[in-house]
Amino acid sequence: MTDSILSKAATMEIPINSNGDTRMAEDDSLEQDLQQVMVSGPNLNETSIVSGGYGGAAEGIIPTSSIKDIRSKSRGITPSHSASSRIANQPGHYKAPSMHHSSSNSSMMSEEATRGVAVEKFDSVKKWSINTYKCTKQMFSERFGRGTKTVDLELEAQIDVLRETKFKYERILRLAQELTSHFYNMVQTQQALGDTFADLSQKSPELQDEFGYNAETQRLLCKNGETLLGAINFFVSSINTLVNKTMEDTLMTIKMYENARLEFDAYRTDLEELSTGPRDAAAMVRIEMAQQQYQIQREKYERLRSDVTIKLKFLEENKVKVMHKQLLLFHNAISAYFAGNQQQLEQTLRQFNVKLKPLGSDKPSWLEEQ
Repeated sequence: MTDSILSKAATMEIPINSNGDTRMAEDDSLEQDLQQVMVSGPNLNETSIVSGGYGGAAEGIIPTSSIKDIRSKSRGITPSHSASSRIANQPGHYKAPSMHHSSSNSSMMSEEATRGVAVEKFDSVKKWSINTYKCTKQMFSERFGRGTKTVDLELEAQIDVLRETKFKYERILRLAQELTSHFYNMVQTQQALGDTFADLSQKSPELQDEFGYNAETQRLLCKNGETLLGAINFFVSSINTLVNKTMEDTLMTIKMYENARLEFDAYRTDLEELSTGPRDAAAMVRIEMAQQQYQIQREKYERLRSDVTIKLKFLEENKVKVMHKQLLLFHNAISAYFAGNQQQLEQTLRQFNVKLKPLGSDKPSWLEEQ
């Protein structure tokens, strides 16, 4: 009797759920406490329960993941459905925005930009290829006498004269540079010879006067040679500027004009060939496009032809002005030097505002050579 009562009392203390599973009262209280903490407390994935005071032993730290796993196992669910997922689903919980759409939009924009650049490059290469083909065809047609060529006889004659003049002026420049080099070496030799005569004048009492006269003569010649060398250098510099800058600039414009003339004739020939063909709808579209290109090339050709005409006019005026001054300087300086007129030579340089440089000033000092 007593045993049955005790067994009955023990049976009443053990709770039975709807599935027939037994559970301790302590587990129910622990689960209720954990649910309350999860609802009102901080994120369990980012916190831990610390036993003991500040600076306690490491064994006092109990990760919340272990408590979560214990509770999950007691309820028969996997850790993936733990407290963190339920907290994330609660109202008011912040969820980080996804970067998928922004990354896809940026990639699409970059692809469109790349595609646009590629299309632009393809169009430019296509236009260049068509233009090159037309110009090459026109050039061969002109050389073999099968094509017509636009010619401005007056302008072509002026261009031929300029090219011939440039060739002759280049020869003057080259000879003047050679004269400068040879004359510089001569002046250097005269200076060295004068120094030697002066040294021997001091060391040879019996020939002191003779060596002294020659030393003085060589020094005077060296001084006048430096003056003449300054005039020749100024002459060479002015001719070099005229030939390699002023004339060359005009010739560059002439080259652009000749290229524009070739393109103009190429598109003119293309338009003439299309005009003599059939007049269907597609052909009329091609004729209209060819007419537009022809008009563009015609305006370019006429503009460059006007530029060449103006530059040739100013070049001729500048050439006459520069050469008049330089030829007069060269003549007066050479005449005064070989006549031995030192005053006339110096006056010539002052007249043309030529500044002299000491002989050998272009060479670096011995400190700079180290």
